[in-house]
Amino acid sequence: MMKNIGIIIETDNGKIKETNFGMITLARDNDTQLFAFVMDADARALKQDLESFGITNIIDVLLSPDQQNNPVIRAKAIINAIKEFNICAVFGLSTAIGKDLLPRIAALIEAPLVMDCFHVDLEQNLAKTSQYSGKTIATIKLTGEVLILGVRPNAIEPVKAQGPAQGSGQRLELKPDGTNLVSKGFRVIKTGEADKNANIDLVEADVIIAGGRGMKNGENFTLLSKCAEKLNAAVGASRVAVDSGWVPYAMQVGQTGEKVSPRVYIACGLSGSIQHFAGMKTAGMVIAINTDENAAIMSNCDYYVKADALEIIPELTKIL
Repeated sequence: MMKNIGIIIETDNGKIKETNFGMITLARDNDTQLFAFVMDADARALKQDLESFGITNIIDVLLSPDQQNNPVIRAKAIINAIKEFNICAVFGLSTAIGKDLLPRIAALIEAPLVMDCFHVDLEQNLAKTSQYSGKTIATIKLTGEVLILGVRPNAIEPVKAQGPAQGSGQRLELKPDGTNLVSKGFRVIKTGEADKNANIDLVEADVIIAGGRGMKNGENFTLLSKCAEKLNAAVGASRVAVDSGWVPYAMQVGQTGEKVSPRVYIACGLSGSIQHFAGMKTAGMVIAINTDENAAIMSNCDYYVKADALEIIPELTKIL
């Protein structure tokens, strides 16, 4: 029996975030029908890209401007869509947005939830995620009428669908019943635009250049920022750099920070402790720059240079 799978699409300035395509690839199966839920953009503009990855139904979830920024109302709107289209599993990204939205949906409908998945078997209702700082892989059996799954960004290589030509997908509008979209005890006081010049989101970045104790102070992190601009990369940091007050906590990678899966991770002046490695061990390629060739990061990288990152990074930026 064909399963209806709902996928919450995240957008940025009206465009689909690239990390959505890996999630769609994971959800796609011969016996599934994919429903894309779009809340923050015009679904018509996304139709071609979504169809190319096998989306057969594009649902434009219509919310009024005063409802758009309320996470409780957004969760209830998705629940309405789940009921309307008989969805048996919902996929979303384990991003800041997903970590806010997916648990709310699961709580409201009392559904099982697994975040940070990198593999899902919808035939047996199994999900895989890392635990204990990445030391083990947990395979979790889910039971329930609807499964809620948060997918780790960049964990799955996006692959376009083989099959029906583009134009085969249908776009539908869903305007949830306003009487159901009541948010008790939660009120949005103020909203504002994000800084357009802010760094690329760590969790979704293809390339990350991160600094540790070897950066010596906060001012030297500007060297990483300049290099990151040339690489279209995000800037990360170790816990030492954060605890020293050099950079904000939002930049921390590791067991107590963000878990990232970039294609390339450049570690600058990082010792590579177990705690830090737990947050970036799934990177596709690790490049280390360190004056100590016996540092742990040197044993957990693909390439390294024994040198001072404060000298290497400016030269790399010039070359780029």
